[in-house]
Amino acid sequence: SMAPSNGTDGLTGTTTPSQSTPERDLVLQDLCRHLTGKGNDNNDNSDTSESGNVDIENRSVVALPVAAIQSLLDVIRRTKAHTMMGLEEELRRAAADMLDFARGTASNSILLGGRSYIALASGCELFMKYVTRAFLETPDFAACIAAVLERGEAFANISLAARDRIAEIGQDFVQDGQTVVTHGWSRVVSKLLLKAAEHKHFSIVVLEGRPDAGGVKAAKAYADAGIPATVVLDSAMAYVLEKADLVIVGAEGVVENGGVVNKVGTYSLGIVAREMGKPFYVAAESYKFARLFPLNQSDLPDVGIVPRLNFVDTASWEATGGKVGKSTTSADDDAVPGHVCLPDHVEVENPPCDYTPAKYITLLF
Repeated sequence: SMAPSNGTDGLTGTTTPSQSTPERDLVLQDLCRHLTGKGNDNNDNSDTSESGNVDIENRSVVALPVAAIQSLLDVIRRTKAHTMMGLEEELRRAAADMLDFARGTASNSILLGGRSYIALASGCELFMKYVTRAFLETPDFAACIAAVLERGEAFANISLAARDRIAEIGQDFVQDGQTVVTHGWSRVVSKLLLKAAEHKHFSIVVLEGRPDAGGVKAAKAYADAGIPATVVLDSAMAYVLEKADLVIVGAEGVVENGGVVNKVGTYSLGIVAREMGKPFYVAAESYKFARLFPLNQSDLPDVGIVPRLNFVDTASWEATGGKVGKSTTSADDDAVPGHVCLPDHVEVENPPCDYTPAKYITLLF
């Protein structure tokens, strides 16, 4: 597993703020390029802001763990280390920089999708295990570097193909005429459902997925593919599941006790599905298997700063006929138009993910 190094305490530990360095900036630029599928030109600084922060607003082309693995391969390609120990230290530092970035500020959390910290940590840890094993198998440093790069590229390519394999297997669990309930936006779930829709006719009910409304993005993708899709409030899950046939969700991480960590609301959906006797399927790539053993929600790792949770001012929304209005109680420049500004003494908690125990899961693809 990843040893504590340069501000990170393994997979679930805390991080200390990292100072901006040329090496750190290169690692974050690599992460950005791989996330957005922009190629491998290390001299392209177009994704870095004037302040040195990486602008990855157009992320999501590649899964975060895979992008992290590809970024670590880039570190190996440009290393000036002459020993295996030196290279391993560079890799641990790069992994720590990516994890620190994911947890550092609210804006970084928004860009990376705060809850993805667990998946990012899993990808880094998996690659570090792989590198350590290669070091033990190949004592010659130059030969070891070549072997790690060759096998690492193959590993990254296999990881990229994981969604296709899951979609091929999972599509058989969706039958003609069924209604599928899913939660928020998941790339692997969307791949599975789009694959199933090639030969079957079914409908999808998507939970809105607050606070980022990922379900709206998912419903648009399904509707564009010609699949009947309906978006409902997260709180309506029991209402809609009564008439549905099955649930399919994704996962940010699969933990050692067989449970999953995913977007907040997944646990609630699992409880409702079990109570109603509906199959609850989880689609997750192998690189999301994490060295975590949570027993309850409080055992989940701190994912850092998450975006502030805002509540829509429905009265103003209805009064303006659905037009966004300015908040009348704005206390600062960060107030969001059309949102309620709560008093300072009222606390708002915004957990990005929750833990669903294995007993609620029918099958893991």
